Amino acid sequence: MIPLRILIFTYVMLPWIVSSAAKGEYMEARTPAKATVRASDYGVLQDTDTDGGVLPKAEVLPTCLLCVCLSGSVYCEDVSPDMSAVPTLPKETAYLYARFNKITKIHREDFADTATLRRIDLSGNLISEIEDGSFSKLPNLEELKLAENRLTKLPMLPSKLVTFNANFNRLITQGVKANAFKKLTRLAYLYLGDNELTAVPHLPESLYVVHLHNNNISTITDETFCKGNTSHYIRTNMYEVRLDGNPLKLSEHPNSFICLQSLPIGWYK
Repeated sequence: MIPLRILIFTYVMLPWIVSSAAKGEYMEARTPAKATVRASDYGVLQDTDTDGGVLPKAEVLPTCLLCVCLSGSVYCEDVSPDMSAVPTLPKETAYLYARFNKITKIHREDFADTATLRRIDLSGNLISEIEDGSFSKLPNLEELKLAENRLTKLPMLPSKLVTFNANFNRLITQGVKANAFKKLTRLAYLYLGDNELTAVPHLPESLYVVHLHNNNISTITDETFCKGNTSHYIRTNMYEVRLDGNPLKLSEHPNSFICLQSLPIGWYK
């Protein structure tokens, strides 16, 4: 008589062992070997297949290792180590925030390949120069913030700007062309406070707000804000004008504001 343990091994254990071995061979055959190689461009590890090719992966740019890239926005604020130049941007970038860095100059090629940009914020840097044409290839730019830098002059600005902020710079009248803003027919908010301007530049009709406080403006004319040859003209859009902190007594120029819906903020006595 065959012992019970031999029967159990023959009819129960043996089929299970054979089945498990077959399954293991099947899984091993189906699973490709995997290796990792260092991607020299980005300093990260990438998966490769058995043929040595890099597996498809979402594009990662060097800038996005230093900054935060999220849905068309690039955040490079107060970057460490110090950022002294505008970083290379993904071509689909719409919003750039690079505040509080050590950027000293804007070059013509910095934004040459990012026509999708709608907002640039470079406040709180050390920018003293902007090459001509730096913003000429940005047809969609609506907001440009250059506050708290070291600019003495302005380049040509994009025609679709809605907001321009250059507060707390070193702008002088010779560095801001009289018609610098004349063709910006969509410009609504203009901030030029805390500079060294001695005259008010030409202001487009589209403006809602203009800040010129803390400059060296000592005189204005009947055509600075209004049209001196007519008393029927009303500047309907403009509702806020700041001229405080200038060596200018506004009460001596009553006809300069006759077209405005509210008096400018400034010194009257």
